[in-house]
Amino acid sequence: MSTKVQEAVSLFDQGYNCSQAIVATYGPQFGIDREAALKVSCGFGGGMRMAETCGAVTGALMVLGLMHASSDSADKGAKQRTYELVTEFAERFRIRNGSVICKELLGCDLSTPEGFASAKEKNLFNSVCPKMVRSAGELLEEMEVP
Repeated sequence: MSTKVQEAVSLFDQGYNCSQAIVATYGPQFGIDREAALKVSCGFGGGMRMAETCGAVTGALMVLGLMHASSDSADKGAKQRTYELVTEFAERFRIRNGSVICKELLGCDLSTPEGFASAKEKNLFNSVCPKMVRSAGELLEEMEVP
């Protein structure tokens, strides 16, 4: 496991959510400071609290945007390249983990009190989620995000 992947998993273990762990680890080298990374990615943990797209995935997609997108709306090439990388990342994550959807990865729906309680009872935040953070980091690095 690379140092960056270890850092992301460590941030998750310290109590940051899956999205925060990825964006705070990989984002600063692309112009977003750690504090801003932690703030902007906070709402994406747990599939945006709706058990939808995994927060580690949305965090990685933000990093791909930071790395490849342009702030110039006329730069259609950068936008297209970012979209291609987003699609590639999502497909690779899906192949590796079976899904990009939080409730499918966990086998319960965090958006409901019962689902959240089940995830805690089954220790999924310590057994499944760190694996998703690790997977997202590894995939970013395979896609040559330094």
